[in-house]
Amino acid sequence: MALGITWILDGLEVTLAGSVAAAWRDEASLGLDASQVGLANSAYLAGAVTGALFFGWLTDRMGRKRMFSVTLGLYLLATAGTAFAWDLPSLFVLRFLTGAGIGGEYSAINSAIQELIPARRRGWTDLVINGSFWIGAALASGATLVVLDPRVFGPDLGWRVAFFFGAAIGAVIIWLRRFIPESPRWLAIHGRLEEADAIVTDIERRVAAQGQALPPVETRAAKVTPRSATSLAEVARTMVRIYPRRVVYGLTLMIAQAFFYNAIFFTYAMMLTDFYDVPAPSVGWYILPFAAGNVLGPLVLGRFFDSWGRRPMIVLTYSASGLLLLASGLAFRAGLLDATTQTLCWSVTFFFASAAASAAYLTVAESFPLEIRAFAIAIFYALGTGLGGVAAPWLFGALIESGSRDQVLLGYVLGAALMLVAAGVARVIGIDAERRSLEDVAKPLSWE
Repeated sequence: MALGITWILDGLEVTLAGSVAAAWRDEASLGLDASQVGLANSAYLAGAVTGALFFGWLTDRMGRKRMFSVTLGLYLLATAGTAFAWDLPSLFVLRFLTGAGIGGEYSAINSAIQELIPARRRGWTDLVINGSFWIGAALASGATLVVLDPRVFGPDLGWRVAFFFGAAIGAVIIWLRRFIPESPRWLAIHGRLEEADAIVTDIERRVAAQGQALPPVETRAAKVTPRSATSLAEVARTMVRIYPRRVVYGLTLMIAQAFFYNAIFFTYAMMLTDFYDVPAPSVGWYILPFAAGNVLGPLVLGRFFDSWGRRPMIVLTYSASGLLLLASGLAFRAGLLDATTQTLCWSVTFFFASAAASAAYLTVAESFPLEIRAFAIAIFYALGTGLGGVAAPWLFGALIESGSRDQVLLGYVLGAALMLVAAGVARVIGIDAERRSLEDVAKPLSWE
């Protein structure tokens, strides 16, 4: 719960931003047009990119645990501040800072997941925690049904109340995170062996106290040269010279899923209101089944990433996502869908896309050495979101505002094509990391 809250909060923020789009466009509120709503959402993504890079760099230097409170604290202040935005510039700045907090969380949390979970369960656990994004989406959907109801709150008050939900949840998690240990792997390469040993010993003690037998562990000797930090030059050299294929692979997966998700989900509410005449207060009802499909995807498919393997499952989920989006786009253009059937199409599509997107984070996080893991996650998240995600909400907002089904279809075709290209790349240069220790997948730089 303490690790997965990052995605729950991100899902909450993204869903709120999509759901309150109509309220932001109301003249009684901020009076924004569709492209300005897209710009505000792009600010959130730009902040996430910036925060990921800065806090990712700090995470490798200062530890996973220390960054938890810093990034979550920034998120709390910024999302609460969003409720007091008075115009587009203030909304832009506050959404940027909110995204920076969430982006910083991604690096620290994904590193901790990889380094604290056993290899045989790493894939399923990572996918399920990443998929918890949609628990946040469901919570936000339920909240907006109340706060956006004009009988309960006015058009300029309901959306402001909505942003306090994320702050309230985050405040509880700050306390809960006190119980997450620092990564023993990170402590070991920084010369803090006694602390690392104490954490592992405590875990073993609690497992034994529950009546579980702990079989002997095969001794694996390794000579480690402790380091306090890894230079940016060594990060670049490691990624470009030692793992160039993994760089191409990770970037392809991240860019494809970032465009796919951000294009569709940030403009979800506008699609329903502009093309299907769904009242803004009712949008939450349509997001709930969509969120359910996204949660079920990693839960159902995640175990196959550990048993069947990373490569075949990534090919399957990316291919299915692209083909299903293309099919639903053609049906939308032909006028064969209504609000309900459109939502069902999206729910089925994102059953696969949710697992695919989570697999991108899994792949990047386990493909690079321990010393640069957090910063590598940040780099790929930043490049993937920057190249594939920041412009997507603005682009789709403009396509929807045109009122042309043909133009919206072009956006769907682009998203589908990116996913299919990623599936092809995975088939050719994918990494078979299932059930292997992190040190086997990528040898630490401090090992001699």
